[in-house]
Amino acid sequence: MNAMFGRIWRMIVKEFLELRRDRYARFRLIAAPVIQIMVYGYAATFDVNRVPVGILDLSHSQESRELLARFTYTGRFEVAAILNNERELASLIGGRSDIPMAIKIGPDFSELLRKGQTAHLQVILDGTNSNTALIAVGYVNQIADQFAQDYARDRIDRLMPAIEVMAPQISLEQRPWYNPDLNSQWFFVPGVIGSLTMILVVNLTAFAIVREREIGTLEQVMVTPIRPVELILGKTVPFFIVGLADVVLVMAVGMFWFGVPYRGNPLVLLLGTVLFLLSTLGMGLLISTICSTQQQALASGFLLLNPSFVLSGFNFPIASMPKALQYLTYGIPLRYYLVILRGTFLKAVGMDVLWPQMLALAAIGLSLLAISALRFRKSLD
Repeated sequence: MNAMFGRIWRMIVKEFLELRRDRYARFRLIAAPVIQIMVYGYAATFDVNRVPVGILDLSHSQESRELLARFTYTGRFEVAAILNNERELASLIGGRSDIPMAIKIGPDFSELLRKGQTAHLQVILDGTNSNTALIAVGYVNQIADQFAQDYARDRIDRLMPAIEVMAPQISLEQRPWYNPDLNSQWFFVPGVIGSLTMILVVNLTAFAIVREREIGTLEQVMVTPIRPVELILGKTVPFFIVGLADVVLVMAVGMFWFGVPYRGNPLVLLLGTVLFLLSTLGMGLLISTICSTQQQALASGFLLLNPSFVLSGFNFPIASMPKALQYLTYGIPLRYYLVILRGTFLKAVGMDVLWPQMLALAAIGLSLLAISALRFRKSLD
């Protein structure tokens, strides 16, 4: 038994020595995750700010100017072009301009408002980016509705002040739980932690083993007294430790740089992270048993990781996916780890809530490791 642990320990030391000698590997393991979480933390957001917009105001009235002032005041929109006619409007959205949106106010806008009738506001959008278009339309609706309410209240106050006092009103009071300011970074940063960890550990495991097989050093190790199971443990344990260290590193950046609060029990998150790392190690080991070159490992990793990222619920809600794809997500470890990350970070939930995710990760991790280890032993034999 002592001899077995001695051989495994020497394999672990060997892997860490190789990482220490490889400058690019050190950069990839330390600097790259920090750079990526900084970039993704700022870039990944549901918010749409400073959307360039063209303005065609055919009313030229006090009402139209007041409405347009509200668009620029919010910071959601930025006036990029003042148009004079319909021809310029068509060339702006359909031409080479990078302005995706235009607002048209008709010539009878103020006249209809003063008569108490419905005045129309037209929004022309470049629908090629449907996500930005939908969010921008939502902002326009909010601004236009608030303007209409304020204008109607002022009109009643001027014409019939007694009725304005008696008129019933509904006041919407928003009370978001867990994320009071609805900061999208609080949602995305924990997801980035899980995604970066998956990509790093899978690629590290797959490439390290495939590289040794490609250059012939794996066969040289196998002629030593070490057994296949000891080789597997000696290869995977260092990557598990590296993955755990990288999780701590990117979590620290998310908490102290982006201000994402951590409210849960650290031990619950540690257990979820350990189970997730076992799953990612199994994925990397499986790729290493399929591929014989690093180019094949790169292509296989892309085919496995990209769908895992898209179907995990990181960006797109799983509930809105087709039923067939929803069933497919049950086999993706990142799906469960994202629930654990966001639940422990923002909601302070414990094992009483997260045990289904823990159980699923344990089942997937053990299955992947067992299949990968069997295939790896067979490829070695």
